[in-house]
Amino acid sequence: MSRKRREIPVFDQPLIETHCHLDYLKDRPLEETLEKVRSVNIERVITIAVSPDNLAQVRALSQLQPWLYGTQGVHPHEAEAYSDACEAEIREHATDDKIVAVGEIGLDYFYDNADREVQRQVFRRQLQIAADLGKPVVIHSREADEDTIAILSEFEDTLERRGVIHSFTSGPGLARYALDQGWCLGFNGITTFNKAENVRDIVRMAPVEQILLETDSPFLTPVPYRGRENAPFYLPFVAEKIAEVKELPLEQVLSATWQASMRTFFPEEGAH
Repeated sequence: MSRKRREIPVFDQPLIETHCHLDYLKDRPLEETLEKVRSVNIERVITIAVSPDNLAQVRALSQLQPWLYGTQGVHPHEAEAYSDACEAEIREHATDDKIVAVGEIGLDYFYDNADREVQRQVFRRQLQIAADLGKPVVIHSREADEDTIAILSEFEDTLERRGVIHSFTSGPGLARYALDQGWCLGFNGITTFNKAENVRDIVRMAPVEQILLETDSPFLTPVPYRGRENAPFYLPFVAEKIAEVKELPLEQVLSATWQASMRTFFPEEGAH
């Protein structure tokens, strides 16, 4: 007998999905996903670029609805595919109206899909784009805390807008450095996983004003929907878990994370 899974909660205060991969979703037509996203009061969605091959696709997706946005950048897994032409494309489009950040960029020493020295070079080159253009950054860091800190510290003075270390699973050292430097930390369905106490410890440590909500869909589906493809409309479960872990009223978490998202990605709209 299958247990009925709890319905997705709908809150009065809107949510912003700061990190997903709409072009990776397979389970249902995109139009249906987007309708469901709106039905649970998600106000904006940012879909994230990861490779030279999907930069244009992310730009196209960001044009589908007024409330869809994108990024431009190359993930560390794809660092060996980075080229001058790719860099020129990121630079050209990072200032497009619907492109809100440079990303997803960074270091991944867990999978080591690309040579580590190449990863570091490509990370620096893309941070330079963000510094030159005054854009925030979406960072991926896995098992690379020391090098992430070292490289970010090179850009402390030139990167005028920080951004987010997304899907934060790193240690307290990187968390403290990032928070002290004015970065946000992004949390997703991992916060709901039984064995993720290390991530919940960082949630407890981080000021709610520096937390962003994300799903990273189609990956990391939150409880109670683990086993299904993740989608942006599961974001309310992440918000609930953050409130529970931080022992804060849900309304406070919704308000603070919304404002942090606006400050990070939409500062011209004057979030306070």
